[in-house]
Amino acid sequence: MTFRIPQKVNMIIEELMQQGYEAYAVGGCVRDMVLGREPEDWDITTSATPQEVKRIFRRTVDTGIQHGTVTVLIDKEHFEVTTYRLDGEYEDNRHPKEVSFTSSLAEDLKRRDFTINAMAFNEKEGFIDLFGGMEDLRRKLVRCVGSAEERFNEDALRILRAVRFSAQLGFSIEEKTLAAVKAKAANLNNISAERIRVELTKLLLSDYPDRLRDLYETGITRVVLPEFDQLMVTEHNNAHHIYSVGEHTLRAVEEAGRQEASGFDVRERTILKWTLLLHDIEKPSCISIGRNGQRHFYGHQEKGALTAKRILRRLKFDNDTIDAVVHLIRWHDHSFELTPAGMRKTMCKVGKEYMPLLFEVCRADASAKHPDYTGEKLGQLEKARGLYQGILNRRECVSLKELNVNGNDLIAIGMKPGRQVGEILAYLLEQVLENPGLNDRDTLLDMARERTA
Repeated sequence: MTFRIPQKVNMIIEELMQQGYEAYAVGGCVRDMVLGREPEDWDITTSATPQEVKRIFRRTVDTGIQHGTVTVLIDKEHFEVTTYRLDGEYEDNRHPKEVSFTSSLAEDLKRRDFTINAMAFNEKEGFIDLFGGMEDLRRKLVRCVGSAEERFNEDALRILRAVRFSAQLGFSIEEKTLAAVKAKAANLNNISAERIRVELTKLLLSDYPDRLRDLYETGITRVVLPEFDQLMVTEHNNAHHIYSVGEHTLRAVEEAGRQEASGFDVRERTILKWTLLLHDIEKPSCISIGRNGQRHFYGHQEKGALTAKRILRRLKFDNDTIDAVVHLIRWHDHSFELTPAGMRKTMCKVGKEYMPLLFEVCRADASAKHPDYTGEKLGQLEKARGLYQGILNRRECVSLKELNVNGNDLIAIGMKPGRQVGEILAYLLEQVLENPGLNDRDTLLDMARERTA
């Protein structure tokens, strides 16, 4: 099998080598190249110091020069070039106290997290694999370079990354590495919320999001998402469910936004995954027992939405994502009225822009319930989706902004600005939701006059 790296990456490597330095593509891009995956970016490592890299290349940016990283610009593309380095003592499970440069590739690779990320390549020498990364790729293993406990003491984020890589690649975690994950999970308390959020989201968007179970079983969620642990020990004891709340959640997350089911982009899939992860987060606190002994969870939607907002804020999500997830959690248990008027009212309340996401949330949620009921629920959902699509096709009004009159129109026929205008607009929209044929300017103005006569 022949491996080739992009022309511009190869050009940087060759230029460094012609100047008398060593240079290689390194890390995740090499791993992905071996696996036949498209690397997201290409990192280059070299024996040249940052100042020497800057001397060789005309256009550079000092992106992380204190850590040895210079960005080389070729046309409109950016490539990070990092000097071989040694990390000093780590004080906070995240950052080395000092960084020093070395002329040894072996020393540089030794400090990296996992064997599959500690390989280097250039087209002249081929693969440099000092720690068995190729064999671990063949065996589908995530294994730390050297001592797992030392690697996790250096950078506790690697604990979460071990599970994330296993989810993205479908790999197992090597026995000693897994033992160290469990032993060192508490060190994640020293990692910033932003970095935790990034790793959790990558895991959720991976091909194996059910590896969230590994986060629970290793004690990671106890640190980074403690609310989830209660789901795993809460039984539904309800005819519509055959799994615990936690297992139902895992299956719903796995189902949500499947590639073949979606034209959803990455942002939308992120919203879907976090919605399904947190949609039942307050079921454990909302348990009541019916006369037949079955459990009910009244109010978990609204209470769960508030808890989800706190969790997402704690993880430093942007406001748009928080608002979307919270809104969908509030509506995730909605029972669709299977009439055109009922669907128009739902679209009005939920928001037309949220409906595709809500349908997918409901589909994933239903797919993770008792199989005896899933077919019926999915059938109803398809009818609801058909009604929704028909309303879109007919361009029927489902919101005030689509109403063919506005407040200025009502003021122009003599109404006073303020409360009355709002009440009349709400009344007109209510009538149009029942009968979309009324959404005609003259008709609406006549109805407004009659309402105030």
